[in-house]
Amino acid sequence: MSQRNYRAAIIGTGGIAHAHAQAVIGSGRASLVAVADVDAGRAAEFAAKYGVPRSHASTEELLREEKPDFVHLCTPPHLHAPLAIACLEAGVTVLVEKPPTLTLAEFDALAEAESRSTAHVATVLQHRFGAGALRLRRLAEAGELGRPLLATCLTQWYRDEDYYAVPWRGTWESEGGGPTMGHGIHQFDLLFSVLGPWREVTAVAARQARSVDTEDVSMALVTFDSGAVATVVNSVLSPKQTSHLRFDYERATVEVEHLYGYTDDDWTVTPAPGHDEVTALWGQDPSDRRSGHSGWLAAVLDALDRGEAPPVTVADARRTMEFIAALYASAFTGERVRTGQITADSPFAQKMDGTGAPWEKVRNP
Repeated sequence: MSQRNYRAAIIGTGGIAHAHAQAVIGSGRASLVAVADVDAGRAAEFAAKYGVPRSHASTEELLREEKPDFVHLCTPPHLHAPLAIACLEAGVTVLVEKPPTLTLAEFDALAEAESRSTAHVATVLQHRFGAGALRLRRLAEAGELGRPLLATCLTQWYRDEDYYAVPWRGTWESEGGGPTMGHGIHQFDLLFSVLGPWREVTAVAARQARSVDTEDVSMALVTFDSGAVATVVNSVLSPKQTSHLRFDYERATVEVEHLYGYTDDDWTVTPAPGHDEVTALWGQDPSDRRSGHSGWLAAVLDALDRGEAPPVTVADARRTMEFIAALYASAFTGERVRTGQITADSPFAQKMDGTGAPWEKVRNP
């Protein structure tokens, strides 16, 4: 497989863009040639920090003048879909920070734009690519763990009122949802990458403590095509913060507990009686790398070298986005929601809050 050096650019130079810049520079396989931000001063400061030769005031200017091989899209969520579509129409592959769009309808429009383009779109869901997740999927796919039986997926983080003072946070219109959309997505996307297609969800969502329009906590019971069942919790109200996934297979329990990134040290394996071989299998090919943007970008560049769509593909990301829509639909209607049930004409395809959050109905009877 031949490798080339790619021309990369970043649109949006806020907090998460720094992780992207560091991943590009550290890859040794791509050069950061330009950045763009509506705040020209911030863009120039960011460019100077990372030795980027040029900064631009708009996406259109960057695409026209730089012609990058791919763009990292690090703007607030409500700008993801229109800017990603602009990149695709210019024939430039775009790597979109989570969540990729605000709604399922927007996501399908983005997928349709990709189908008309020579370029690709991929969602940044980096925890799929840590060594532990790769090892778990490999052992599961090889049948070494037996059938998956149940799982728990907990994103219990803490975000105070100051966090939500940023104007685009905490609203359906600009962020698309609460911790289900913007925080827990990392963990349950990893859950889906291991357990495969989900089949049905039953959920609750509530606004317990934060002055936001969206939920600040949600919980879901999920069944999978494999027959496995899982509990998914998403919170920004939890003073003791953790990201915890537990997978109970026939032959072992596999767990990871971390906060914003894991190493092998954060994983544990507990074999079922009579299956001590699982511990030895897990111990093969150890790694000291932390899950994060560097491992994800390496997977992206490998795919581009092969002439393939980079991960996480439209098909992968849509499964995760459909789950989010289904969780809200279940929480706000009190019904179980099955995969495929949210069609294009559903209110929950057009807006994640669909028919309206219960607390909004109380405030606006």
